[in-house]
This record gives sequence, structure tokens and C-alpha cells, in this order.
Amino acid sequence: MLKPKPLNRGDKVAIVSLSSGILGEDFAKHQLELGVKRLKEFGLEPIFMPNSLKGIEYVKNHPEDRAKDLKQAFCDETIKGIICAIGGEDTYKTLPYLLEDREFVDAVKNNPKIFTGFSDTTINHLMFYKLGLVTFYGPSFLTDIAELDNEMLPYTKREFLKYFEEKDEFIIESSDVWYEERRDFSKNQLGISRTKHTEKRGYEVLQGRGKVRGRFLGGCLESIYDILTKDAYKEVCDKYELFPNLEEWKNKILFIETCEEKPNPEFFEKELLALKNKGVFDVISGIIVGKPQDETYYDEYKEVLYKVIDNKDLPILYNVNFGHAYPRCIIPYGVEVEIDLDRKVIKYWQPYHI
Repeated sequence: MLKPKPLNRGDKVAIVSLSSGILGEDFAKHQLELGVKRLKEFGLEPIFMPNSLKGIEYVKNHPEDRAKDLKQAFCDETIKGIICAIGGEDTYKTLPYLLEDREFVDAVKNNPKIFTGFSDTTINHLMFYKLGLVTFYGPSFLTDIAELDNEMLPYTKREFLKYFEEKDEFIIESSDVWYEERRDFSKNQLGISRTKHTEKRGYEVLQGRGKVRGRFLGGCLESIYDILTKDAYKEVCDKYELFPNLEEWKNKILFIETCEEKPNPEFFEKELLALKNKGVFDVISGIIVGKPQDETYYDEYKEVLYKVIDNKDLPILYNVNFGHAYPRCIIPYGVEVEIDLDRKVIKYWQPYHI
């Protein structure tokens, strides 16, 4: 796969609103300003794409302009990284404008660069995977860079700094703490810390032992379920063969996590069954599952995993810090990974072109 170069101080990074346009709303102005300040502290120059700040309604009604922003970011060779503003629910609408645009496809292949985001951004990641580019299921602008506390969450900040690291081997270990989602994102929360808990469990091995290798592939379970079952999503995603075929799933490490809506165990089971019915669990090498946000349904999800996955030799590592729970690590698509189930450590290699 094509690999981007790591970031350097002084680099320009684009901010794009590919799903929700919330970043452009007045009520998010304090977060916008804070995020800009933080990126500058990293030595980066934030560039907001022309349509990224036009607000919820405009962005919702103009998927072609969302796509135009992403294309512009890839065509501009001075831009070295792309950060998603936030997730949402309909980035699939950008697919026709991107995958049918030869200039965009060529720009991605000729000018690979770091692309980071999560949640609905799963759709964008799978598009890039199809195009052969390594991207990163990781921090976004609003949820992470613009954290309302006086600093970014330390674990997330350390992970973000990996985008600058010119090395071959990276390790992901459990955070010592986890944080609840905020109920209030208003200006009066500036400088207020999230509710924090000591991590008592760490990574949990649900089944398997020793070491397992593969390559990362996955995303937000709700987005994947939409691709497989929801008519509007399915029609578009089937047309562009967005969901990887079984050959592509062979020997992969599936990573999945649930969204902020905290789907109940019954729905979680339906989502897993959709993957099972596609034969995914029969060909992959292992699974890592993200910590549920606020640890809602923590034990119930484990029981569902045991129930749905018949192959008791398939390694499953649970409670990993990625996705909608805080803090979060970065997961690079398509790179070689090793899960040490005995030491509870995830190691991956060469996500960058160096």
C-alpha cells in the first residue's frame, strides 16, 4: 500500500468537514479557536478547506462540496496532512464525487498524505483502503485537538505525536485512565477537566494466546453495519465495492468499536451477525474491540462476542483505547500488526514512507 510521510514542524494540515458541518457553527467557535491554537503549538499550520466552516445545513446539503474540499487538499502538494473535523452520518454521499473523479484518484496515488479521523469517517477510510493508501483511524479536530480542558488528553496527545515520528516500529498499550464523554461542550466548559477513572482492567483477552499477526482493517461498527444493511448506504457502497471482499479480509486483524449512541446488546449482536454472515470471522486472524464509551454495556458486549463468534481459536482482544471512548490511539489501515495476547501489547510496523 501507499504510505504517507510523517509530519514535520512547519507543515500545513488541512481540516475537512466530510460528514457533519458542526465545526462552522457559532456555538463551536471556542472549540475552533482552541483547536487552531493547539495545532500551532504542534508547529503545524492549519488550513481550513473552503467549505469546512459553512455550517451544518450547508455541509449536509452539499456533499459535492465536501468532496471538492478533500480533492483540493490532496491536489495541493504543500498540504502534508488532513484532519477530519468530526464524524457524522452521511459521508457516503461524497463517494460518487470522489471515486468517479480521475483527477482525485490520481492525486491520492501521486501525493499520499496523512489522513486521520474516526466514526463515520470509516467510510472515507475504506475508500482510501480501496485506493491503496494507508490512513489512520484516530484523532479528529473537534473531539481531540480541541479538547476543552487546558491540555489535550495526555494519552491522545502522545498518540497524535506519532504522526511526527520517523521510525519503523510502534507500540500501543492500554491507557492508565479513561474518561467519560462530556455532557456539555459550551464555552463555560473551557479549562474544565473530564470525569476521569483509573483503568482497572486494561486490555482483556477474551480468547486466544501467544502472538498473532495480520494487517489492520475495520472501523466503527455502526458505519460498517450501515454499509451492509441500510438501503441508501448499501446502494452507493455496493456500487463502488466499498466493503472489502473475503479475499481482502484474509489474515486481517479486524478492529471494531461502537459509537456514541451506545447501541444496546441486541443491536450489537445484529451488527456482529452482519459481519459473520459475510464470512469475515472465518478468514481473519484476530479481532481487537474498542472500549465502549463510558463503559456502557461493557460486560454485555463481551457476552455477545462469545455468543456470536463460534471459532473459539480466533483471538479477541477487548477494551482497547480507540474509537468513541476516551482517550484514543491511532490505528493505521493496512499495515502489519502483531498482537501479543500474553503481554497484552499491540505492535505495528512501517506506517510511513521514510
